[in-house]
Amino acid sequence: MIHTETVSYKCGDANLKGYLAFDKNRKQPSPAVILASDWKGLGEISKDKAEALAKYGYVAFAADLYGEGEIAETSDRAAQLMEPLFLSRKLLRERITAAFKQVKKHPQTDPDRIAAIGFCFGGLTVIELMRSGAALRGIVSFHGIYGDSLAGRQAKCEPNAPKIQGAALLLQGYEDPLLPKEDIAKFQKELNDSGIDWQMHTFGHTAHAFTNPFANDPENGIVFNPLSSRRAWQMMHLFLEEIFV
Repeated sequence: MIHTETVSYKCGDANLKGYLAFDKNRKQPSPAVILASDWKGLGEISKDKAEALAKYGYVAFAADLYGEGEIAETSDRAAQLMEPLFLSRKLLRERITAAFKQVKKHPQTDPDRIAAIGFCFGGLTVIELMRSGAALRGIVSFHGIYGDSLAGRQAKCEPNAPKIQGAALLLQGYEDPLLPKEDIAKFQKELNDSGIDWQMHTFGHTAHAFTNPFANDPENGIVFNPLSSRRAWQMMHLFLEEIFV
């Protein structure tokens, strides 16, 4: 039986409301997976994915990055909410680290087996969690963002921790307009220099937000691709099974 609940937690002065899902029938502590949503916040898609992860036997925790569980109704509002976190990587790390600490202390969680997955802006978010040196088994980024500039504004980045932990699986579309080749090459070098186990898969004929069934903006390169979405989820599943052994 999958149990779900809204969990209130804090990060500084921000009141956050995450979404927890786990199988109540499991008697032993289980591996946990933190989920970071796309730029519109913790909506139904993220909750559905958290419940799907719980059915695999994981403790799933969908993080609230914006506070009060706010979900952006428009792209303009999503941009307003995302921008401060994108530009201040310190703040972004603090928000996702709060979720990490919250799920780590849950009695159903095996604190030595925690991973994080993220979508779009959430992909960048879990990358920053990895960069912080958090004790992760691994991360998965679905059509994540690798760059550090936004509409001509430069993000204030934080240095990577001396020791990066876990493995990384990066899943992206060949036709994603938000992934310039320069950003990809720079990030690949960063991963390789870190010494971690990493892999990057590019899906042909695939744009940005390819896992989102409501993405339908071909003009801006934001399009759902059911085949790539299914393949990416299967890759994530195999990756989690491997790192949680």
